[in-house]
Amino acid sequence: SAPIKYQFTNYSSGYNKSATGALKFQLINQRQDFSFGFFTGGLSNPTLVAVSNRIVFANPKAPVYPRLALGKTWNKMTVTWTSGYGISEAHPFVEWGMKGSHPVHAAADTVTFGRESLCGEPARSVGWRDPGFIHTAFLKNLSPEKEYYYKIGHRLRNGQVIWGKPKSFRAPPYPGQKSLQRVVIFGDMGKDERDGSNEYQNYQPASLNTTDALIRDLDNTDIVFHIGDISYANGYLSQWDQFTQQVEPITSRVPYMMASGNHERDFPNSGSLYNGTDSGGECGVPAETMYYVPTEKRDNYWYSMDYGMFRFCVADSEHDWREGTEQYSFLDRCLGSVDRARQPWLVFIAHRVLGYSSGFFYGFDGTFAEPMARQSLEGLWRRHRVDVAFYGHVHQYERTCPVYEERCLPDGHGTVHVVVGGGGSHLSNFTAEAPPWSVYRQMDYGFGKLTASDARSLQFEYRRSSDGKVYDSFTLRRD
Repeated sequence: SAPIKYQFTNYSSGYNKSATGALKFQLINQRQDFSFGFFTGGLSNPTLVAVSNRIVFANPKAPVYPRLALGKTWNKMTVTWTSGYGISEAHPFVEWGMKGSHPVHAAADTVTFGRESLCGEPARSVGWRDPGFIHTAFLKNLSPEKEYYYKIGHRLRNGQVIWGKPKSFRAPPYPGQKSLQRVVIFGDMGKDERDGSNEYQNYQPASLNTTDALIRDLDNTDIVFHIGDISYANGYLSQWDQFTQQVEPITSRVPYMMASGNHERDFPNSGSLYNGTDSGGECGVPAETMYYVPTEKRDNYWYSMDYGMFRFCVADSEHDWREGTEQYSFLDRCLGSVDRARQPWLVFIAHRVLGYSSGFFYGFDGTFAEPMARQSLEGLWRRHRVDVAFYGHVHQYERTCPVYEERCLPDGHGTVHVVVGGGGSHLSNFTAEAPPWSVYRQMDYGFGKLTASDARSLQFEYRRSSDGKVYDSFTLRRD
């Protein structure tokens, strides 16, 4: 099966002359022992020379990598984590409460999946690795914007409790609450090795830059949307552990909400709208299991979410969105059911560009978006007065004017479309000329940030991952 990661011996200075050297690896808990293989012949003709002794974690089953997400109502937070404990071995729970109050316990549900749940290669063959057990607890009846403390734990059959590290989060505002609310949005980030190792599907060179920039700004962030192309595991399942470990400093403190992308879902004859092989045979199963999202059906990765003055309508671009489909009906209800007097800021999210992009491969076929997207959805955005629409998929940053049917309109009469696909994967080119509706384009790594403190203005900033500085911004105003 595929190694988790590898380094070439000539990474060690002097090895080519002396045939001796040292390499350093960072190992994370993945519920099993590790060993190192030493090969000659390179990647094209590897021959195993030696295998190291086993390297053993003190408790490989320990609970790790907590990740927060909002539940189906504003006052419910979910905590998901990974462990090696099945329900026959230990009882999973979260101990939680407000500071100074007596903590309570919330029992957790436990799920896992096997090879048979996946739909193709390499996920079902060389890429397969046992995902362990995934646990989710629901923390209910939260008070708006209060600070809560929590610890994940497992009570063994002998009464001993195995604890995770203590963490904290701030409860969300209630729908319509006016307060300072800061939302980070980006796509296409993936993972990378801090020790410089190589791995399979290793083409997300800036993912650590983006992760670290988000961590540095975490005290000024209330909620995060990672809008598709999450881990880029592409069927090599060990990479999901690596991703959850990399983003754990973020996911353990603020809600980390997902959208589905082609690298999570797409595979021939799997029910996806597209027949590409980008998921490597995962077909959405690891993403749907490892991270909670408040969907009605697990495989249909669309949902609505209220957060203070915001209503977010998250689409699943890998399932059909066209008029007459189940998803189209959902989006119409989500966009149309919000009380704009209480929640003035209406945001549409999808992974693939269903609105506007002058990325080269969209411009090449002349659609400047996914084919058939605007024909079905632009009427919805116009009718329900969507303020901003966000997309990933194209690995760059771009912002449009308020636009409808390819024409720039005054503020409030069109939707601003923003591509924030520069989370970490290799960058994409633009068309040679910018269309009239394209206001700002930058081929670099970065993320977007929305800030609202009242119903009168909404600020957006585009920040580069390399330095966290603002390189583009705009403000929407309402009277």
